[in-house]
Amino acid sequence: MTDFSYQLYSSRDFGPLADTFQMLAALGYAHVEGVGPAYEDIDATKKALDDTGLTMPSGHFGVDLITGDPSGVMKTARALGMKKIIVPFLLPDARPADAAGWSSFAKTLAAAGKPFQDAGFGFGWHNHDFEFHALATGELPIDLILAQDNIGLEFDVAWAAVAGHDPAQVIDRYGSRIIAAHVKDRAPDGENAEQDGWAAAGEGTVDWPAHFAALKTAGCDLFIMEHDKPADDRAFAKTAITYMNTL
Repeated sequence: MTDFSYQLYSSRDFGPLADTFQMLAALGYAHVEGVGPAYEDIDATKKALDDTGLTMPSGHFGVDLITGDPSGVMKTARALGMKKIIVPFLLPDARPADAAGWSSFAKTLAAAGKPFQDAGFGFGWHNHDFEFHALATGELPIDLILAQDNIGLEFDVAWAAVAGHDPAQVIDRYGSRIIAAHVKDRAPDGENAEQDGWAAAGEGTVDWPAHFAALKTAGCDLFIMEHDKPADDRAFAKTAITYMNTL
């Protein structure tokens, strides 16, 4: 049976971190994926991991930290036992406007990632929908990013679907580059408006039985539950792991 992880961003609006860890361990999670607040008090986070038996094999770090403070990122990652370092996002005003700009960004990202890879970490980019929106000349930013062959992909399956792309085609093309996957779902149009249209895996429109099998066949070994705006984080976490365990 697959050991599942949980993106702590999903519980940012709920209880203290230690309580979240206790909840996840009780529900059967094996791992968590780190995000900014988990790095603010490393000793407290380490204690929460030790107390629950959870591990943190992956973590999100902003591109400014990756490029500006790589030694600090490595120190945090090592302290928390991470194996994979993921760059998660670009704010709208920081996104390139054309193919040349995205290619330049990709080269910068690849160069920034090399020291982490040399130190033994996996390194990758986490997509949203904007990387799958065609530029004026037809290129997709995701293809320009992954043209740099040392950048892995943490594949957010549902965001690709939201952008109008078949996740199966992305897995088929980039399967060997996928170092982790976000397990989330999209509610049918018009539903879950109070949750920005998101749903727990198995309660939405994403074909998780097919995509989960394809990702595992491609060699993906880290599956991370995420919901961008759950109404109840415990209900989401329980529904997601219960469903994914059936697959």
